[in-house]
Amino acid sequence: MRITGTGHASMRIDTAAGSILCDPWVNPAYFASWFPFPDNSLLDWKALGDVDYLYVSHLHRDHFDAKNLKENISKKATVLLPEYPTSQLEDELRELGFTKFLRTKSNQVHELDGGLKVMIQALISPTDGPIGDSSLWIEHDGIRVLNQNDARPTDLSIFAELGHVHAHMLQFSGAIWYPMVYELPESAKTAFGKQKRDRQFDRTWRYIDDLKADHVFPIAGPPCFLDDELWQFNDIFGDEGNIFPDQGVFLEEYAKVGGTNGIVLLPGSVTELSEKAATTEHPTPIDEFFANKQAYLEEMRERKAPIIEAEKASWRHPEIDVLGELKKRIEPLLEESIYMAQGVGGPVRFDLTDSFGTTGEIVESIVVDFPGKQVRPYADEKVRYRFKTGRALIEHLIFIDEGDWVNSLFLSCRFSAARIGQYNEFVYAFFKCLSEERLQYAEGWYDEHEKEVEAEDTQLGDWTVQRRCPHLKADLSRFGIVDGNTLTCQLHGWKFDLPSGRCLTSVGHKIRAEKNE
Repeated sequence: MRITGTGHASMRIDTAAGSILCDPWVNPAYFASWFPFPDNSLLDWKALGDVDYLYVSHLHRDHFDAKNLKENISKKATVLLPEYPTSQLEDELRELGFTKFLRTKSNQVHELDGGLKVMIQALISPTDGPIGDSSLWIEHDGIRVLNQNDARPTDLSIFAELGHVHAHMLQFSGAIWYPMVYELPESAKTAFGKQKRDRQFDRTWRYIDDLKADHVFPIAGPPCFLDDELWQFNDIFGDEGNIFPDQGVFLEEYAKVGGTNGIVLLPGSVTELSEKAATTEHPTPIDEFFANKQAYLEEMRERKAPIIEAEKASWRHPEIDVLGELKKRIEPLLEESIYMAQGVGGPVRFDLTDSFGTTGEIVESIVVDFPGKQVRPYADEKVRYRFKTGRALIEHLIFIDEGDWVNSLFLSCRFSAARIGQYNEFVYAFFKCLSEERLQYAEGWYDEHEKEVEAEDTQLGDWTVQRRCPHLKADLSRFGIVDGNTLTCQLHGWKFDLPSGRCLTSVGHKIRAEKNE
């Protein structure tokens, strides 16, 4: 089996029974804030895209690159489609010209021509990716690969049960806006960022230990930030709170916990994988590449600057009545929302500036009033969440009728945020569900899980606790750590006060726990 690195979470896997291209991202994503690192735009994408199968793990724009898919990927390819609750991924791929689909069943092995076997595990909670994330398992001629990309399964045992895995690809770096965009003292941002960075690595080590593959490939991050306003997010300043460590840092941290089987794929790297060994050839030496990272990024920033400026020029739509259009789009969804509206529990304010982000003068303040079920001008009131961003970005979201602000505005990091109280997952869940189909699915999911009763227990230290985390059902016998009276679920870093059962990380999600006598 041959594995060719094509950047970020993307790779091409060649076997004697066919080739699979995964998540081919090239063009800037999220309001031109994220670029693939290292740069993969000079690869021969026409040749790479001439494949038998295409796998797009989910709709996040650093995995689903509509322009590259349309221009360079063969429409003869059969799409390996995860079993998602909505048809949006298939619909968008059909719009790009793809016509052949294998609609897989989650956790079910499908045998393709020539003895090639695949299995896709779909994760479908409202907080998984843009409502859905997935992992791809592949087997041919006794060699098995798991491309976990940035999915977070609660359990990898289903893959291990299919046979020993020879190559495990998984995320290790950040892919979120927290804590960088929050209006906090720098010392607090650093402390929270360090916690998140440590959790990212801890989760990665746990996944690696669970699967025990022969070879581990760090993928799906980090992106690089080439706009001057976002440059500080690159991990080149010795900031221990930076959540975007690169593959070179991964190898260093992995070595500290005894890891010796890591393989980095640069764009153009090729690994020949057998049951007994993996040999890799790189376009440039790995150590040399990461030692010169800052100079590489500075050259890339200069080269990509015209692309960023052209993108910015397309965002302004001053003819749009932002308040009126948001009322038209959001108020009907507020009327239908029960669980998410109750979960937010208060008004959310958007301060819109005359720039492309947080700088500049505030020209309009709009409130999405969840209890009142309306969108209206800000009236000098207390709000649960406050976001500050460029008016042009909201104009553009309205102009393109974007139904997922997480997969556009929030992941761009072109905003700042402040909140009263704990993190509230329902705020972000609602703003990724700005369509009838998504809203109905998310409301139904919360309704179903609200009624679930977790009966099975596990022992953690001096406590008997419910076995499954109230957040996303991670197995606490594996991911739970107790420190005093606090339980931490390491899968997503959520914390619970055991005596009261109260979630310390977000609103709701109470845990059942009892101290042993």
